Amino acid sequence: MENFFISNKDIKLEAEYFQSTSVSKSVILVFHPHPQFGGNMHNNVVSGVFKTFVNNNISSLRFNFRAVGRSNGTHSTGRGELSDGQSCLDYLINEKKMERIFLCGYSYGAAIGCSTINHSDKIIGYAAISLPWDVMGPKYKKLSQTHKPKLFIQGDRDDVAQYANFEKHYDSYDKPKESIIVKGADHFYWGYEEQVANKILEFYMKLE
Repeated sequence: MENFFISNKDIKLEAEYFQSTSVSKSVILVFHPHPQFGGNMHNNVVSGVFKTFVNNNISSLRFNFRAVGRSNGTHSTGRGELSDGQSCLDYLINEKKMERIFLCGYSYGAAIGCSTINHSDKIIGYAAISLPWDVMGPKYKKLSQTHKPKLFIQGDRDDVAQYANFEKHYDSYDKPKESIIVKGADHFYWGYEEQVANKILEFYMKLE
């Protein structure tokens, strides 16, 4: 496990990286929820996904957006955070020589992370956990549109990324796509972290 900083021009992004002991050039990049509501790379859902992939010997990177934890800079309501994600992707491609990158984002991190899907042909797909379409607006739906494989996970008690509107948004995405409804889960997934992480791992393994 490595802890270091990834540069995005004058921004230094705090990151944690696990290098698989296998010869695989595949990696998952995990994006955390909204910084202004306490989101960081140690969030319960992010940690659940990250640790599950690490425990399965899959290279994994998580990081803090600008102005979170030890990352410097100031929050920029999306544009700067998109470039933060792109800088992490460039790091994985150019420094770690990764050939296959899988994205996973939770809440705000889903909106930002999945919107980097077309940044590189080396990105093979994404998993979006409670993507808050109604809060983030249509921009991120457009940016996250792709013909690459997509998994959408939603709690049926989520009133932030509103479950009532899930099917409408999901139907607007191109195939291939899959959805999983987590019964009993609200937006924060307390007690459902392992279930969510395992579903994402299963989806990822089908892409390998």
